[in-house]
Amino acid sequence: MIMRTIAAAFVFFALAIGPAAAQRAVVRGLDKTTGHASDYTIPVGRSVRIGALEVVARACNKNAPEETPEVRIYLQVYDHPPAREGEEAERREIFHGWMFASSPGLSALDHPTYDIWAVDCRS
Repeated sequence: MIMRTIAAAFVFFALAIGPAAAQRAVVRGLDKTTGHASDYTIPVGRSVRIGALEVVARACNKNAPEETPEVRIYLQVYDHPPAREGEEAERREIFHGWMFASSPGLSALDHPTYDIWAVDCRS
């Protein structure tokens, strides 16, 4: 019984000091052709279209307010280039990994038309 209490207290403490997981990720998308940037709120586990890209947020974590500010978003990004006449559009993965709001160049999306970077996590 005491071991269970200690284990439960340890788990509670670990969750309390760890980064907070959020239900929604906020990313900023830039269309390099037009120069237009917009913020997109993506529910974790769902996808949103940013131009020809499909962006799926898999996880979103944000440090506690008393810690150094950091937002981490795990994204999968798929490109849907236009199909040739008589062919189906091909969906191909062009990025998967963590993006960090404090270091957008650390794990950047490499696409000729669009830039995407992490902004925030929200409950």
